[in-house]
Amino acid sequence: MEKSSLIVLGNHSSIPTNKYHHTTSQILNMKGFYFLIDCGEGTQIQLRKAKIKFNKIIHIFISHLHGDHFFGLIGLLSTFHLLGREKSLTIFAPKGLKEIINIHFKWSYTKLNYIIYYVELLSNKIEKIMDNSKIEVFSIPLKHRIYTNGFLFKEKLSDRKLNINEINKIPSIEIEDLKNLKSGKDLEKKNGEIIPNSKLTFDPPKILSYAFCSDTSYYIPIIEHIKYVDLLYHESTFLKKEEDRAVKTGHSTTIDAANIAKKAKVKKLLLGHYSNRFPNIKEFEKEAKKVFFNTEASKSIKKYFL
Repeated sequence: MEKSSLIVLGNHSSIPTNKYHHTTSQILNMKGFYFLIDCGEGTQIQLRKAKIKFNKIIHIFISHLHGDHFFGLIGLLSTFHLLGREKSLTIFAPKGLKEIINIHFKWSYTKLNYIIYYVELLSNKIEKIMDNSKIEVFSIPLKHRIYTNGFLFKEKLSDRKLNINEINKIPSIEIEDLKNLKSGKDLEKKNGEIIPNSKLTFDPPKILSYAFCSDTSYYIPIIEHIKYVDLLYHESTFLKKEEDRAVKTGHSTTIDAANIAKKAKVKKLLLGHYSNRFPNIKEFEKEAKKVFFNTEASKSIKKYFL
């Protein structure tokens, strides 16, 4: 299975001003699940550029109801319908999005081929919103002009890997023994001999995690929820010289993002949600690196491994 990775589809704020400046949207591939995070205008075009198959997307997470984070969603849902999708879809979003989508399809007289399940986000505390055998996802309240959530995605520990060379040395080993070894148990032979699990298996892959935090002001409470994540995407709408504007609009500067990353001791920081007033995104990276060195200014249609 491919290592968990993130493709940033759009990383600019407010307005898609040209063919390079796309509003917020991302695809996270984790343990074989493809999560669409936010869906700004033109997301489906960016998905095609990234060669993401639409039918792989079964979970969509919307951070808040500002247009640059969801205006591409109705178009994408319509495309799913026109392509004959039958697989159901789950959308995690603040209360209100379901009503917006239903009104559109009501007055366009569209009956979708597939079912949409909505998980309406209302809590002002961190909350587990998805949990299966491989992954758990949490909503993280952020500080913006309207109700907004970030999202924390965490892999669960996989089974141990069998050491086939050593196992083949043991005669008459049974399928049930292999299952027990994968779950971490020692092997008990029929004669009562115990072979430690560590001699017959390898450690499972490291658990990986990803945190998405956009849009938000500098907000200390999120630090405890994103500590030690492998990759943090934190908005940096403005350079430090526009700090006053950041405070007024409920956004962060490069220094704000870098300080959050530093305090949370994350492995790597990705910047994004750039204001279009700054054409050179390398300025964002250069400024943030002064506080948190392992910082990168995200680029569209680039894959980042966790």
